Amino acid sequence: MRTTLTVDDELLQTLKAEALRRKRPLKEIVNETLRRGIAGANAPREPYQMPSFDLGHPPKMDLDRGLRLADAIEDEEIQRKLHVKK
Repeated sequence: MRTTLTVDDELLQTLKAEALRRKRPLKEIVNETLRRGIAGANAPREPYQMPSFDLGHPPKMDLDRGLRLADAIEDEEIQRKLHVKK
């Protein structure tokens, strides 16, 4: 099928150079490149995995207590800001 495309000059030069290098027609290189691009965009990807490390002993402090303290500090700051605006 024939169609008209507007291709960036730099991209066209790259495609032409690839066609010359591989001694194949430009239209074959363009079609192959488009097929690979579409196939790659639709290919399933493996989920990203972050390695975990054993830190040895459990923490010596109660993490829940630290979170409660952080919440309390945040609440105080919000109240202070609301009081200042009045």
